[in-house]
Amino acid sequence: MSNKPIRVAQVLAGAERGGAENFFVRLVSGLNERPELAQKAFIRNHAHRVQSLRHNGVETEGFSFGGPLDVIGKSAYRRALKNYRPDIVMTWMGRASITTKSSPDYLLVNRLGHYYNLKYYRHADYWIGISKGICQHMVDGGLPKERIFHIPNFADETPVEPLARDSFDTPADRPLILAAGRLHINKGFDVLLHALTQIPDAMLWLAGSGPEEAKLKALCHKLGLDTRVRFLGWRTDVTALMRTADLFVCPSRHEGLGSIVMESWAHRCPIVATKSQGPGEVITDGLSGLLTPIDDADALAAAIKSVLENPGLREQLVESAAEVYAKGYSKQHIVAAYTELYQHLLEKGR
Repeated sequence: MSNKPIRVAQVLAGAERGGAENFFVRLVSGLNERPELAQKAFIRNHAHRVQSLRHNGVETEGFSFGGPLDVIGKSAYRRALKNYRPDIVMTWMGRASITTKSSPDYLLVNRLGHYYNLKYYRHADYWIGISKGICQHMVDGGLPKERIFHIPNFADETPVEPLARDSFDTPADRPLILAAGRLHINKGFDVLLHALTQIPDAMLWLAGSGPEEAKLKALCHKLGLDTRVRFLGWRTDVTALMRTADLFVCPSRHEGLGSIVMESWAHRCPIVATKSQGPGEVITDGLSGLLTPIDDADALAAAIKSVLENPGLREQLVESAAEVYAKGYSKQHIVAAYTELYQHLLEKGR
C-alpha cells in the first residue's frame, strides 16, 4: 500500500440536531487525528456543525441536500465530491446514501445506525452496522455477509462537571432520574412517566424535544406528576446531566444501538433500559445495567427502585459498565477500528 494518507469523504445529510449527527462530529474529529487518514466532511449546511468540525481541524463543506427536486444542490455536492478525489466515501443514513452514487473512482461504504429499508443502500460496495442486530438485518435483507462490518459508537468522553442538584427548581434531597432523547413514540417516555407514579419520592429530568412533547406534558399532568418532572428541552450537556443524576433510564420501544448507553457507561451513571434492539444487545443484565421488558411500566419501576434503594448495586453497575466501555467502546478502540477497516477495504478493493 502507498504511504499516502487514505482520502476519506464523510457524508451526512442529517437533521439540525440528533444523536447520529452528534456522533458524526465525534467520530470524524477523532479520525482526523490519525495520520493514516485525510478527510473532508460533506454535510448539510447547518452552521453550528460546520463550525464544530472546522474548529476540530476537519475540512468541511456545506450543501443543501434537499429533496428530489433539489437538482442544483445535488449537482453541487456531486461535483465537489468528484473534485475531492476520495479513496473511500462513507455515507451516514438515508439521504446521504441515496444522493451518493457508486463509482469506479472510490469505494462506497454505507454506515447504518438503525434498521433501515435496505433498498436505499444496495448500491454500496460495503456496509457498516453499529450493532450486531443491524448487521444481521442487512444479511437477512440479502446483502453479502462478507462485505458487512460491525463497529459500534463511542461516547463523548470530554470530562464534565455535574450541575447543581437543585438545578431546574429541583429539590436537592430527592432521588434524581435522568432520561434523554428525541421526544418520539419509539423512545417510550410515556412508559417511564407511568413507572414514575410508582416511585413517589423521585424527580425526573427529561431532556429532549420532538413530536410527542405536547402529549407527554399532557400525560404528565394527567398522572399528577407536574411537580416531579422537569422537561428540559434539547440539551447539549447530557453528559453533565448524567454526572448529576442518580440513574439514567432508557425506556425505548425501538433503539438501533442506543449510543446513550455508552454515554452513561463513560460518565459513570448507572442505567436501566428496556430490551429494545440496541440496549438489549450491549447491556448484560445485572452487570453493565438492568434490563426490563418493553412497554412494562411495573418492571421498569421495580428496576429503577432497586438501583435507587441499593447503593451497593449502583456502585457495582457503575464499575462493571466502566470496564465494559474501556475494553470495547472507547474512542481509542472505535477510531482504531475504523482506521483499520479503511486500510483493509483499500487493500481488498471490490
